Amino acid sequence: MPSYGRPLSFGANITPTSSTFDRPVRLALLSETLGYELVTFRDQPYNPALLDAWTLVAWVAARTERVHIAANVLALPLRPPAILARAAISLSLLSGGRFALGLGAGGAWDGIESMGGRRLTPGEGVQALEEAVAIIRSVWDAGEPTLVNITGDYYEISGARRGPLPPHPIPIWIGAHKPKMLRLIGRHADGWLPALSRATPEELTAGNALIDDTARAAGREPRAIRRLLNIEGSFDPAADAPLTGTSAQWTRQLAALALGGGFDTFLLTTDDADTIRQFAEEVVPAVRAAVEPQTGEPT
Repeated sequence: MPSYGRPLSFGANITPTSSTFDRPVRLALLSETLGYELVTFRDQPYNPALLDAWTLVAWVAARTERVHIAANVLALPLRPPAILARAAISLSLLSGGRFALGLGAGGAWDGIESMGGRRLTPGEGVQALEEAVAIIRSVWDAGEPTLVNITGDYYEISGARRGPLPPHPIPIWIGAHKPKMLRLIGRHADGWLPALSRATPEELTAGNALIDDTARAAGREPRAIRRLLNIEGSFDPAADAPLTGTSAQWTRQLAALALGGGFDTFLLTTDDADTIRQFAEEVVPAVRAAVEPQTGEPT
């Protein structure tokens, strides 16, 4: 799988802990200072150990100036899509276009159900997500004068007013690993957001190929779909596991994922300030230097 030729981006995926509620904010501010392009937070509204991701994203957007912000990813079964669409427009306006909408079909169904969400099968979750994406994009399409009227098996919108028009494009990134979700991404999404901890490099390559084939069948250009990857590891030279060891070892593995795996955005999952700093100062510039000459794209 060759690189798609997209410029590289790097971000931090930070745990939104409620017990130390100031730490994720401080780490987000540090990430911006160190030059990261993106900061994300997981969304588990049923987990009292975590801050509400949407509230935290909005707070961090107000505290920062340059870095982009997203949830990694929002639990759609607890987020009504039309309200989510309108809220995304508001946050894009207030942040100067620094917001991306990360979505997931759900998975922790006991927790979702405990908060009033509807328990769905995996197949039902995919269908509900597809309906939600259609609603969100319809609300964003303020250039269309008609009202939003969409009746699906999971969502029904009747006579909703569109807009306001997003001042900047709001990308929809979908967290997924299974084939049905990957095909949905190929048809409708702006980005794929899997986790390296949940897939082998071979499975990631196969996922990219399935997205590409589906995108082409839908008349889309695969290169237009951003490939993001959650990563985690340690700078322990004695460890023997993926993304462990020296900065040079990290660099070789991430360059391979960019050039051979097609990924253009790497999100470092950690709550350790020293790891965030070392990754930014030693790994990021080295990966850019290794990848840029081979893709022909400025990174």
